[in-house]
Amino acid sequence: MSAFCLAACSGGGGGDSSNSGNDNDNNYNEPVGWQSGVFQPADDFANRCESPRSGIDPATDAPYKDIRGTALDERNWLRSWSNDFYLWYDEIADRDPANHGTHEYFDLLKTTELSSTGGEKDKFHFLMPTDDWNQQSQSGVAVGYGFQWAILQSKPPRQILAAYSNGEDSWPTGISRGARVLMVDGVDVVNAEDQASVDILNAVFFPAESGDNHDFLVEYPDGTTASVSLTASAVTSDPVQNENEDVITIANGKRVGYLLFNDHIATAEKELKLAVEQLSAKGIDELVLDLRYNGGGYLAIASQLAYMIAGPEQAGVNWNAGEWTANKTFEQLEFNNKHPDTDPFTKEPLDPIPFIPVTIGLSPSLDKNQPLPSLNLDRVFVLTGPNTCSASEAIINGLRGVGVGVVQIGKQTCGKPYGFYPTDNCGTTYFSIQFRGVNEKGFGDYSDGFIPASYDDGGAVVLGCEVGDDFSRPLGDVGEARLATALNYIETDSCGAFSANSFAGEAQYGVRLSAGEGRIAKSPWRQNRILLMGR
Repeated sequence: MSAFCLAACSGGGGGDSSNSGNDNDNNYNEPVGWQSGVFQPADDFANRCESPRSGIDPATDAPYKDIRGTALDERNWLRSWSNDFYLWYDEIADRDPANHGTHEYFDLLKTTELSSTGGEKDKFHFLMPTDDWNQQSQSGVAVGYGFQWAILQSKPPRQILAAYSNGEDSWPTGISRGARVLMVDGVDVVNAEDQASVDILNAVFFPAESGDNHDFLVEYPDGTTASVSLTASAVTSDPVQNENEDVITIANGKRVGYLLFNDHIATAEKELKLAVEQLSAKGIDELVLDLRYNGGGYLAIASQLAYMIAGPEQAGVNWNAGEWTANKTFEQLEFNNKHPDTDPFTKEPLDPIPFIPVTIGLSPSLDKNQPLPSLNLDRVFVLTGPNTCSASEAIINGLRGVGVGVVQIGKQTCGKPYGFYPTDNCGTTYFSIQFRGVNEKGFGDYSDGFIPASYDDGGAVVLGCEVGDDFSRPLGDVGEARLATALNYIETDSCGAFSANSFAGEAQYGVRLSAGEGRIAKSPWRQNRILLMGR
């Protein structure tokens, strides 16, 4: 499932049939037929599948729980499950599940209310095949070309650029940050309007299978062009990059570390631990944390990174004989009013999520309960943009909640103080907003994002500098506009000369591209706040 669809493109809700299967479950309660406002327990319909799976579930190493059911059973499960757990369950219009396809029905099981600024209140409702979810969330593997696209403009005249590589050395030949696509397979990327051409563009930019080969005409930041052939393959994302083996030393003598963190996926736990150990050994005075393309993922990893930045004293973590206790909150979860005191998924009391000072074993080959390193910084510079979402925003909010200064360099973040437990039923994993999060100070009202400004209001307005994304320099380059602004701020306590929106014409660091803000084409689960059972 792609995270983005180029305009104009069409898509459906994924309907299915409701043919009856064989029922061998003696505990099954027959549905009474749809009655508005009347709900049977979701467990009455759970794992009753039109096409039950067999064999071993790789996520649990146990047999699948699926039994023969119908597509209507699957929709009845969705209806009852949403009524119980959806954060705004009382804003769902109750519709007869018999009148819709399963995926189409799920799309309807959300609020239609608007936010205080007039935007869509729930922008984060999605589903994906469970096999894809397991593969991508655990290993970071997805089909692609080895780098991420930035969609600056999805409608004609389109602008699609290469944003960053999935690994520090994984740029394919002929592609680099800022390369703008002009044509693919003979189709005009910039101006194509007919549906047939747009269908080709979507197939090329979001390949479904390894081995797909396509021809690209690209324009580089210096204005030259080249023809490039790219073949899609299963690409493993490297979530932590550019930890600067050579620390940046600026004019005032401060040693600055730079850390590019792109995804809160399982493999990030080990990589972040190693990166912070390296930065700590180098004795950095300041940290620039680049989250501009980090849409989120596992909230536990956000908590771990926040701890490693703040250290035990500011995070309120106390050690005793190898065990730890915490008296400060990284994030407090709030579910709907049916679950005021207990997490409905873990059945545990709604105790605050602490700053986690140890490994929890998400990454392969990483044992649990190893102490994490810490930088003990009283402030951090965070590079942001509209793709900075959810678990990444939780890092900003959690640190500010315990008094660690955050200087925001870039653009307004996406605004997602919400999250969910991914839930599988019959081979589809559903993501439906189930909680909101607040920090130690009780703040979590940033549904329109964190906004860099010349002052900090203690809420959604954060001290910092508004700077557009600069595609003419590699990430981690000291001349790249956002990093250069952070370094200037550390040195002079001011933002410097870079404009908020563009870098047209000559400047100290050369000719700049127009730097509008764009969306990064990631799977939706990589732009969210994910909790695990048994956290």
